[in-house]
Amino acid sequence: MTAPRDSATLSTPSTPPARPSPLLIHGLVKRYDDTEVVRGIDLELRAGECFTLLGPNGAGKTTTLRCALGLTAPSAGSIRLCGEPVPERAREARMRVGIVPQMDNLDPDFTCAENLLVYGRYFGLADAEIKARIPELLAFAGLENKRDARIQSLSGGMKRRLTLARALVNRPELLVLDEPTTGLDPQARHLIWDRLKQLIRGGTTVLLTTHFMDEAERLSDHLAILDNGRVLAGGSPREVIAGHIEPQVVEVFGEWSGHETAAGGGAAAWANAHAAALSDRFEISGETAFCYLHDAAPMLAHLATQPGLRYLHRPANLEDVFLKLTGRDLRD
Repeated sequence: MTAPRDSATLSTPSTPPARPSPLLIHGLVKRYDDTEVVRGIDLELRAGECFTLLGPNGAGKTTTLRCALGLTAPSAGSIRLCGEPVPERAREARMRVGIVPQMDNLDPDFTCAENLLVYGRYFGLADAEIKARIPELLAFAGLENKRDARIQSLSGGMKRRLTLARALVNRPELLVLDEPTTGLDPQARHLIWDRLKQLIRGGTTVLLTTHFMDEAERLSDHLAILDNGRVLAGGSPREVIAGHIEPQVVEVFGEWSGHETAAGGGAAAWANAHAAALSDRFEISGETAFCYLHDAAPMLAHLATQPGLRYLHRPANLEDVFLKLTGRDLRD
């Protein structure tokens, strides 16, 4: 195998001009006794793109993934994974899939290189083929100098990058990542993002679940927001934002002494007195008022006369849409 010119570059097969969808789901339903946790989901992943599933805890994301991979039998609907019917030929389909689980499950008894070697054997790859690929995979993960290091000696970010490299040992058609950057510091998160963008540019299809809205906006070509087992919104990040929320947001916080109250109050008191007249819609969360608008000029002019209040004016983002559709209540 020829070493890549850039140590962070992983060679990928040339991408055909048109490839079938690596994952097609139609009318997926999953019931546990009398509880329906997935309620008729339709999904189609386009080859060579990143598709993201978003949703609060209990929305049905994990169940959908498990059904798609043939790990849980659906109650109804059809699934084709890498061209194979699931669950009938799930094992054959998974041979062409790479999986990065939510929690790292590297073998602590092996070195980095040994983890890659043993994992490659699960796919029926010859040792010589895997060994030839190990330097490339370690370089892709930025772990060239950790070949013989034990897992216990790696940082959390290193373990996550090794888990990603391990998922690529079989050159998968589809890479499934379940919250790949949870618990990582910003530097490690950005490095993972860079590696994922590189894979997508090289033609790998990525299915991602995440709770980081900025991660979804950065990486996704298309996404779906799930809640209560249904798809609430779908499309590109820009399409979802444009189609489901006002374009501008003003976050208001701080102290306010209005004419209506001698004691004054916080942003909630100000919002209840003025936000309805100045914005299209507003919500109060804790000590902050979120005002959603098409034209922010009148509100900004008003806030300039309220010295006790502070505010942030910004464009609407995916998190605003997510909270609008799924609510601000905490899910456990």
